[in-house]
Amino acid sequence: MALSVGSTAPDFTVTTLGANGPELFKLSEHIGSANLLLLFVPMAFTGVCTTEFCELSKSINTYTSLNAKVVGISGDNPFAQKAWAEKEGITLQLLSDYDHKITEAYGVAYESFLPAKNLIMGGVPKRSAFIIDKAGVIQYAEVLESPGDLPDFAAIQAKLKELA
Repeated sequence: MALSVGSTAPDFTVTTLGANGPELFKLSEHIGSANLLLLFVPMAFTGVCTTEFCELSKSINTYTSLNAKVVGISGDNPFAQKAWAEKEGITLQLLSDYDHKITEAYGVAYESFLPAKNLIMGGVPKRSAFIIDKAGVIQYAEVLESPGDLPDFAAIQAKLKELA
């Protein structure tokens, strides 16, 4: 079951690729300076995930002006994420949830990803959005069952305006 509004955001430490190579991203080190928008996507190099992160990359100043740090999370390894970002022009910081621990902690894992197409990859994150305020409390939670649907970015921006 996904985390709900009012829950304390579970801390995590994962790998990301910075300018100088692999580095760690620890959620608790980012709490307090800005609101955080965590965006889970099923997989790199897929159509809807690419569209979502490319559009966000183009409008990142909207989120920065609302005092929000935006990070993308997928179960892909950080080197695949980097290749994806470079190929598509994605500028969001991408976090590798390769072992699916964040996906499990936030309750957004598919038991079976796209079973109608015989894809039985468990642990793939559902497309989801969480806003974590400066105190580390979840203020917005949206978990989508269909990987083809996008989060309600108008509602996300409205909530960020309330928190700014």
